[in-house]
Order: sequence, then C-alpha cells, then structure tokens
Amino acid sequence: MKISVLSSLIVGLFCSLTVPLSASADLPVPERPAPGPDVLPADMGWSLVWSDEFDGADLDFTKWGIEESCWGGGNWERQCYTNRYKNVEVVNGLLRLKAFRETVSGPEFPVGHPEAPGGRITKKYTSGKVRTLGLADWTYGRFSARIKLPKGQGTWPAFWMLPADNAYGEWASSGEIDIMEAVNLGARCNECEGDEGENRTSGALHFGDEWPNNTYHVQFNRLPGGANSYDEYHVYSVEWGEGLIHWFVDDVLFYTLTSDDWYSAAVGEDSESAAPFDMSFYLMLNFAVGGSLSEDNNRRGFDRRSYPSQMLVDWVRVYQCAPDPETGLACMQGTE
Repeated sequence: MKISVLSSLIVGLFCSLTVPLSASADLPVPERPAPGPDVLPADMGWSLVWSDEFDGADLDFTKWGIEESCWGGGNWERQCYTNRYKNVEVVNGLLRLKAFRETVSGPEFPVGHPEAPGGRITKKYTSGKVRTLGLADWTYGRFSARIKLPKGQGTWPAFWMLPADNAYGEWASSGEIDIMEAVNLGARCNECEGDEGENRTSGALHFGDEWPNNTYHVQFNRLPGGANSYDEYHVYSVEWGEGLIHWFVDDVLFYTLTSDDWYSAAVGEDSESAAPFDMSFYLMLNFAVGGSLSEDNNRRGFDRRSYPSQMLVDWVRVYQCAPDPETGLACMQGTE
C-alpha cells in the first residue's frame, strides 16, 4: 500500500542528485529471461494497445518517465529514487530497478507533486521508479507485467496505478489500484504455510476520502506448491471494467471487488457511481527500500543485508476490450 498525493501534472525535467564517489558497486547483469506465457485469457476479446518488452538499449522515454525524489511516499521509506542508469537500467530484455546502500541527496518531492520540488533530503539508500504519468493512461483494461521480485526483510516492490487527473480530490479520494505489492519475501512469516517464509503478494484498492480519512481493501495471494516470486518470473495482472476489478497471479484469479465495495467521498458513500474507479489511471513500477508496510511486518524492522537488490521486469502489456471499449465488461469473467 502506498500513500501518494501526486497531481496530474505531466512529467518534466528532474533535479539532479548529489552522489558520493564512494557509491557501492553494481549488481551482476542478469541473463535474458526464458520466454513465458502471457496467460492472457483466450477468446475473451482483449486487444493489445500498449506494451514495453524492454528489448532496447535504454528505457523508452516515449513510454516512461523516471521519478526522482527522496520523500519516501509518505511511508517512511528509506530511498532516494534517482534517474541514474545505476538504479534504472534496461539490459538483456529486462527493466532493472536496483537498490543500493549509498548516501545521496536529492529533491524532496517528485515532479507532479503539489509541493515539488521542496527542499533537499539526504538518505542512505537509492532505488528506481518509473511511471507513465503524462505519457499514457487508460480507463478500463487488462494491465499485466511479468516480474521477478527481490527478497529480504525491508524490501517492498510494487506494480500499481494512480489517477491521471485527481478529479475527485487528492489521495485517496481519487483512488489507487495496487496490481501487485510484496514485502519481505523469504523472511519469517507466521501467517504463511510451510517453511519457505514469506511468499505472498497482494492486491489492493485505496479510496474514500482524502488522507487521513481514507480507507482500503487488500487481499494476499500465496503461490501454490511452495513456489516463490523471487526465484521465478510470474505474471501479475488486473482486469478493470466499469464497477468491477479482478486480480490475478499467472492464470489464477484471487480477488474481486465491485463498486459496492468502494466509494469516493467527493460523490458520497451512498452514490451509485463507480467513482473513483471510472477515470483514467497511469502505471508505475518501483522498488521501495524499507517503509512502514515492510518494517511493520514479518520479522519487523529493517535488515541492511537485503541490499543491494533488484526488481526485474520482463515486459508490461496493456489490453483493452475490443468488443466493449466503453465499459470493458464484455471481456471479463463473471459478467456473462
């Protein structure tokens, strides 16, 4: 779960970070991943409208902007996000978001935040975050990414969405869709089955009123057969239509919410509107270091031995419902 108050301003130029010459060494370059299924449901009418396979030599800046900020998302996260190749890299068909222990200084808030740039903040970790803000956003569709996640206490990778225009007010009155989040993979987990430690990811919605009067729904998903998300690539997806959202890991549907489950205070809790999840949202991928969600769970606290680490993204794909672009419902399960 993220706490974010980004506005709908487009991505602009980033302020530079001050990085010491003694910054830690890079991680080994990963091998190109073996092909895997996109687990797109057959014969449902989903049509590919946007994608990034990360096959180039650099990030495609017509599709992504790189966030640069040190504010920690309102979650007491420990990183500065930078726009350096060291933290955001495309290599061997992968997007790598890499986190290191190194002291840096940078702008407090990202471009698009109402208080940007704020002051300058110094933190002891760096990491990477990319987003399609100002470049691409969608109302309804299927949003998928094939990802290998980091492990260790104090890790917090995410694949998520925020509104392109805060039409119903600041966070979280205009909503947030968390397609996938994971914290502390491999760490001690009293709620998990077996001896593998934490092996769950989650999907969530944030909605209601503006912070701190917001609320959320969340559901955890455990991979079958003792599998984990840090040794293997898995496909994390959301299908979103008018008044209906499904969450998947690979081809398994594990969570469903309807407009009866959410609301926006801007239109009233008793309204029949699907607000706030009836407007355009943009995509984000990031690897947060520490923060309240990771440090308050599992073994609790923060283990610096979890770093350096990386989040590896094989591809990101966006589909829309060809027979029903207005609502998307014709392509979704359970709407026949």
